[in-house]
Amino acid sequence: MPPETAHALALWVLSHDMVKVSKQDDNAKLGINLWGHYFKNPIGLAAGFDKNARAFKNLLKLGFGFVEVGTVTPRPQSGNISPRLFRLPEDQAIINRMGFNNDGLVSVSQRLQKFNSFWGFIGGNIGMNKDTTDPIQDYLMGIEKLSPLVNYLVINISSPNTPGLREWQKYELFQNLIQCCVVKKKELSSSIPLLVKISPDLTLEEINILCDLCMNLGIDGLIVSNTTITRPNSLMNSKKNEAGGLSGRPIFQLSTDCLFQVYKCTKGMLPLIGVGGVSNGAEAYQKIKAGASLIQLYTSFIYGGISIIQKIKDELLDELKKDGFTSIKDAIGTAHK
Repeated sequence: MPPETAHALALWVLSHDMVKVSKQDDNAKLGINLWGHYFKNPIGLAAGFDKNARAFKNLLKLGFGFVEVGTVTPRPQSGNISPRLFRLPEDQAIINRMGFNNDGLVSVSQRLQKFNSFWGFIGGNIGMNKDTTDPIQDYLMGIEKLSPLVNYLVINISSPNTPGLREWQKYELFQNLIQCCVVKKKELSSSIPLLVKISPDLTLEEINILCDLCMNLGIDGLIVSNTTITRPNSLMNSKKNEAGGLSGRPIFQLSTDCLFQVYKCTKGMLPLIGVGGVSNGAEAYQKIKAGASLIQLYTSFIYGGISIIQKIKDELLDELKKDGFTSIKDAIGTAHK
């Protein structure tokens, strides 16, 4: 089955209550307080899986501590031409050049209105339309529409699949965008946490600049990181040179090194979500020690299925016990000490 067809089928099954699981209660050691909310566990589902908020309720039932929907753009768009999603099984990786295909803010907002906070914690990932004439306004529309409906918002300026999007990580553009977003949040009298998702392909100098700006301008956290346009020499699958962003096991070290530098630059003062290549508890723990307060999965969920969620939580508990920690919070950033 083509990867995109399989993805659509999985979402259909999840959105129609056709997956029944016996979810275990989370060990209290995995709980963590962030942004005034209590996460029962730190393992979340990254944006891109449930782009249109069709299955978030049942995804939370599978055992995720939180689920991030999107990326959502103001107007619906079909994304890039197919084929645009490629599985690299030998590498436990995926290459995608989807291009922010989504139903748009109006449709996604309508689905999110059904969200009940009792179900768990939801994030909303916002982006700009490919043919927009005013990118900043696209993000402001996303903030206005979704801030009453989700628990946190993510400004996505790091996908490699929308032309010019990554340019917004450069100093002047970034500063202007973030200032406008923070002002918009204040105009709405909203207390919603505002996060930025960055690329793993940034230089150390670029990381330092972005971190300083985020801290000075009032950003509440960072997601580290998006997919990479680099191609490690270790890749084996014949599709390894397809254009798009690479995710999965091959980017674990790259994304974790980036996370380490971001934590160092922010001196642990901003909560970080670590994403990129996590497929077991030891890798999740490594990201936490590098500075992540929360972890997100995507590619390993595709390959590992539902059972990987509980597996990672169980293995993470083992890692905490080995080091004598009684909570996730105790382990955050310990690789820097």
